Amino acid sequence: MIKNFRQVCRFALYQSALKTNSFQNLSKRAFCYVKHHKTFNDNEEIYTHQLSAASQPDTIPTFRVIDLQGSVLAPQYENIPDEILNKIFDTMVQVEEIDTILNMTQRQGKISFYMPSFGEQATTVGVGAALEFEDLVFPQYREQGTIIYRGYTVRDMLNQCIGNIHDLGKGRQMPVHYGSKALNFVTVSSPLTTQVPQASGAGYGYRLRGENKVAATYFGEGAASEGDWHAALNFAATLSCQTLFLCRNNKYAISTPVVDQYRGDGIAGKSIGYGIKTYRVDGNDALAVYHTVKEARNYIVTNKAPAFIEFMTYRIGDHSTSDHSVMYRTEDEISSWKSTNNPITRLGLYLKKSGRRVFDEAKDKEVRAAIKKDIIAALKEANEQKLPAWNTLFEDVYDQLTPNLKEQKEELRQHLNEYGEHYNLQKFASN
Repeated sequence: MIKNFRQVCRFALYQSALKTNSFQNLSKRAFCYVKHHKTFNDNEEIYTHQLSAASQPDTIPTFRVIDLQGSVLAPQYENIPDEILNKIFDTMVQVEEIDTILNMTQRQGKISFYMPSFGEQATTVGVGAALEFEDLVFPQYREQGTIIYRGYTVRDMLNQCIGNIHDLGKGRQMPVHYGSKALNFVTVSSPLTTQVPQASGAGYGYRLRGENKVAATYFGEGAASEGDWHAALNFAATLSCQTLFLCRNNKYAISTPVVDQYRGDGIAGKSIGYGIKTYRVDGNDALAVYHTVKEARNYIVTNKAPAFIEFMTYRIGDHSTSDHSVMYRTEDEISSWKSTNNPITRLGLYLKKSGRRVFDEAKDKEVRAAIKKDIIAALKEANEQKLPAWNTLFEDVYDQLTPNLKEQKEELRQHLNEYGEHYNLQKFASN
């Protein structure tokens, strides 16, 4: 019988931790007790004879290393190796080209759906560069920059969007729902915010096993309105989960602007309320993103406690190919952000001004043309591949098929045998 809040917390996260084998080699005592923090009676309360409401604290500052013109504001944070900084820039350019082509591919009816990351590349690529490879990433659905930085190829992306036999997800997911066990990147799931409590559970498992790993999870500011989000942060804080919460505050939850989403000081203010180490950073400044993630990760593994980062950015593109954003915001607003605060432009200006990269306009055009050519070739190859065999639909859920799944599989087999001429079965791989 569950008797108190601590037991509720342990029970709620038990399955997530168990799936990552968190309780292996742990004593019963280690499982039964949670690290003790202050209880209500332990707090040093401050009393007053003046009746007054608590006031809103000062606005949390936004950390920035380079300004909009690429000039350095904090030279002490320029100490990122040239190799990493140039890879960040190249990956952001690659992601932009991939998004452009796949966005058009959907408009041509060749894939069913797409979600670009225009304007937010620094928040994903910068994080990918700063995390350790063994850190487990729980994405939302706009983090192609992170998985590409880790080694996910253009062909991997196209195979997933087409859903062919080379898709790691075997064609079961919508396009842009990437995932790779080899790259420690959990598959994207469409339901909003489900990944956040999962990351709390994984971070809890890391602490129980004494591993210096982090479970990093992305979400937008709109997801912070979900109940799962609040539960996840409270679990992480009270159970000392090694979880890094990454909020992309891009000003819109699809069509809902931030002014209609919350009061108070953004999403970071909510995190502070849960007692979590909290940072706010210019999400369009790749250097600031990189250093903030590095510091937050170090804090997590050193203190065995969660951390939270709010990236202040802007979604230049539509929410998805199902959206038409000029219906709820002006073209002037979009073009202003695109021209004055584009993360790729800002990093490029910094690299040029600092002399850390030599830019040649003609060569840059050649590089982008080569990237486009490779993407188009990968798209053609992906379209030429067969789709997964129909019987794979029933695999990978249970170790052995359950009776009802066996029955359904047989019904489908009989149906296709009888009415196969009505389906284009040539598109599918053989059983």
